[in-house]
Amino acid sequence: MLKIISFLMLFGGSLFANEAESATSHMSLTGTWVGLLSLAIFVVGYYFIATEEKWHINKAKPALFIGTFLFMLIGFYFSINHLDPTPLHDEIGHLILEIAEIFFFLFVAMTYIETLIERNVFEVMKYNLISKGADYKKIFWMTGLLAFFISPVADNMTTALILSTVLFTIDKEKKEFLVPGAINIVVAANAGGAWSPFGDITTLMAWTAKKGEFIDFLYLFAPAFLGWFLTAYLLSRYIPKGKPHFDAATMPKPEMKSGGKVVIWLGVATIAFAVLGHQLFHIPAMWGMMFGLSLLKLYAYKIKQNPNATTFDVYASMRHVENDTLLFFFGILAAVGALHFLGYLEYIVKLYEIIGNTAGNVVVGFLSAIVDNVPVMSAILKADPQMGIDQWLLVTMTAGIGGSLISFGSAAGVGVMGRMKGVYTFASHMQYAWTILAGYILSLVVWYVQFEIMHLY
Repeated sequence: MLKIISFLMLFGGSLFANEAESATSHMSLTGTWVGLLSLAIFVVGYYFIATEEKWHINKAKPALFIGTFLFMLIGFYFSINHLDPTPLHDEIGHLILEIAEIFFFLFVAMTYIETLIERNVFEVMKYNLISKGADYKKIFWMTGLLAFFISPVADNMTTALILSTVLFTIDKEKKEFLVPGAINIVVAANAGGAWSPFGDITTLMAWTAKKGEFIDFLYLFAPAFLGWFLTAYLLSRYIPKGKPHFDAATMPKPEMKSGGKVVIWLGVATIAFAVLGHQLFHIPAMWGMMFGLSLLKLYAYKIKQNPNATTFDVYASMRHVENDTLLFFFGILAAVGALHFLGYLEYIVKLYEIIGNTAGNVVVGFLSAIVDNVPVMSAILKADPQMGIDQWLLVTMTAGIGGSLISFGSAAGVGVMGRMKGVYTFASHMQYAWTILAGYILSLVVWYVQFEIMHLY
């Protein structure tokens, strides 16, 4: 094996020396063997990411593999060709900082969500929703509104998972209620996440990349809300009449554990620290989030000093954080970073130059429905086409809400498919896809009127 590796190093060094000099002098390796091989590995890896249900492999595994292996392969190429590794070191150093900001932000947000779950905050919410005798249509609208307004604070995937669990608890059999209700939650969570810098991973990426200030994203509220509202109205016409069965004897009223309300306010304060720190002190948003995590841990310590209180352990909440989701983001952002270093993302800039910014950003919405919106947004941010704030907000919106067009086009949709297996499927989603498309088109129209005609931003 060592002989084979040595032979390949010598062979590669002699065969591709001239090619390497030419490629690196133009800062592009797309035409080299390492560029072509890396692209092929990315495509194969992404195939397994997109078909995780078919192969029963968590998407974090192939994402982490291609994200780390591609840079190892590029490092090997640089080594055998005796190239200056400084550009590679600089790229990886910048990428580590970029990923860390998103990684730790999400880690703290997920820890807070898990703590709220442990304190029975969402169980109390679910009981209040069911016990008040609401009919199917009222529950449909209430879960949709909750998804739209919770996801800007929590992330859209967590919001969709919690509310789809509520929906599934209410009635496990009535598909004519569950399917439109699930679609409504996914669309609302994605739309709600689009107008908040931390409501969706795509908006968080755009915000941390300084493509807009915190307040800029709030201008997307009108197109996001009206687009979701149209979809919800069309879906509500398919909701059956009647009320779900509720038996107080089999569903006792849950009690919120000690400190639940305090944890809610600590979570709100943590978001405020992240925003104010980023806006006023020019420090990464994750720094404010980590400060909020320290407050949560200090409060957990205070609770333990009270012998009458139900204690909680923040580390226990951390153990329930979806590490696979965090590792997926690490892997896919690293993989896109490798493609950027190789020079492939320059083609995105050329595409924008050919079809224009608005058309390109609209296409991104449809593309994010087929391909996960995280790598799509990451690629655009790294390609960095020349656009004004109006266009950066447009691509943030289309990448965020465009994933709703197909069931597996967003993290929220994938999560709900897993939670409601056999009920919310690709086929059942596509039966109502036209309602989502109608809402998507309305969002684009509202954006155009607000941003391009009235210049309200």
